[in-house]
Amino acid sequence: MSGPAASADVAARRSRGRRTAAVVATAVLLAALTALTFLGTTSVGFFDPADAGGLVFFAVASWVVFAAAVLLLFRTGRAGGGRASVVLVLVGAVALGGAALAGPPTTSTDSARYAWDGIVQVAGHSPYDHTPADQAYASLRPDWLYPAPVLDDGGHPQCVGEGSRVARTLNVPDFSVLCTTINRPQVPTIYPPAAELYFAAVRAVVPADAPYWPLQASGLLLSLGVTAALLLALRKRGLDPRWAALWAWCPFVLSEAVTNSHVDVLAALLVLVATLLVAGGRRWRGGIALGAAIAVKLVPLIAAPALLRRQPWKVIVAATLTFAVLYVPYVLLSGIGVIGYLPGYLSEEGYDDGTRFALVSLVAPGSASVVVAALLMLLLAVVVWRRSDPASPFTGQLWMIGGTMLIVTPHYSWYALLLVPFIVMTGRWEWLAVPLALTAGLLLPELWIARLALLAAGALVAVVWMRRHRFGVRRARAGGRTNLTVSWR
Repeated sequence: MSGPAASADVAARRSRGRRTAAVVATAVLLAALTALTFLGTTSVGFFDPADAGGLVFFAVASWVVFAAAVLLLFRTGRAGGGRASVVLVLVGAVALGGAALAGPPTTSTDSARYAWDGIVQVAGHSPYDHTPADQAYASLRPDWLYPAPVLDDGGHPQCVGEGSRVARTLNVPDFSVLCTTINRPQVPTIYPPAAELYFAAVRAVVPADAPYWPLQASGLLLSLGVTAALLLALRKRGLDPRWAALWAWCPFVLSEAVTNSHVDVLAALLVLVATLLVAGGRRWRGGIALGAAIAVKLVPLIAAPALLRRQPWKVIVAATLTFAVLYVPYVLLSGIGVIGYLPGYLSEEGYDDGTRFALVSLVAPGSASVVVAALLMLLLAVVVWRRSDPASPFTGQLWMIGGTMLIVTPHYSWYALLLVPFIVMTGRWEWLAVPLALTAGLLLPELWIARLALLAAGALVAVVWMRRHRFGVRRARAGGRTNLTVSWR
């Protein structure tokens, strides 16, 4: 063989060699990321704002390796290395998820409340009727949630680990010392009924003395479910399945969905399913999934505008009925008590006086930021509703959820789990800066740090958007075509 044919053969072999090298290098980086995830989960103690250095180190290192692994993944070649890429995404998701559940929660004790609510329900009671400190359910208390007080030299009861994972409070009504890993033990639960049903389902299949791992394992299964749904959706739409790695390998997802097992991962899965169903014209089913998502955390209500462009009444009716039906059993048991601690939570987090709005408060301090934030949210919802493509509402979801995170700036980064699936579906990698900024604000709880990180995230999104827009305009003027949705650039 000689001439052009030989040259083409050599070029093909070199191309295959480069793809193989990229696959091997990506696998090596995934192994490194798995090791970092394991070490970060097992060697760093529970989050203490005064000593966050270990968590910050592992978070920064994990994000750097994650970015490098994704960049290499996109050098494996979609045509020749497509199957290998999908295998890497799936194997990486399983390996990283396993490493993420190797230790107890690192930044949140929310899953302790999840477990308690589940234990109470398995015993046949409503989680809305009594606070964790109420002795009405004292016989249900497992030691890992309620460690016994230890007497000091003076004979006074103390809580081992006080100020960290174990909190000191008082029993009700006898006011004796109570040690518990549950946060806010003196207030009723805040979680809506779909979340409570999830907690009950998880705890129904394990004994009460099983600690954090059941919810972590469930979080991993839900996260893998999101990965599978994303891979299938990308394939069906002719998009590059490698984008699923932005969810499957993301340190933020691993930490919040698995290690800390936040119920928001269930909401994220349901919102993704709702969006896929509505995009496929199945609006009744999409509305049911949306209603269930809202009944998990209420926050998924922000996903509604992008789904209401065509035949909105089907989605609204289905979502409303689903939400109401899920609440009925708990209302029958607990009446108005199903509202739980929601009003107190909103006040505690500063949403009633504007102190929580880190960016909006820069231009509208105090209570004025509540009004400004509400107007911005309304404007964003109207724009998303008007401009979303009924057959492909993923960009609308990206802007609605991501914009909400930048306006509301929640202290708890895991709310942004809702955003990541739509970063995947649109290929808009720059939006990962939003959960990264929220994580920085969580690990380094200083207002100036949160503002700086969020401003940087917003600036990155704006700059990349303008660059994409100019590129699209130039291509349109030249008569060309480009798929901006999946462009890495």
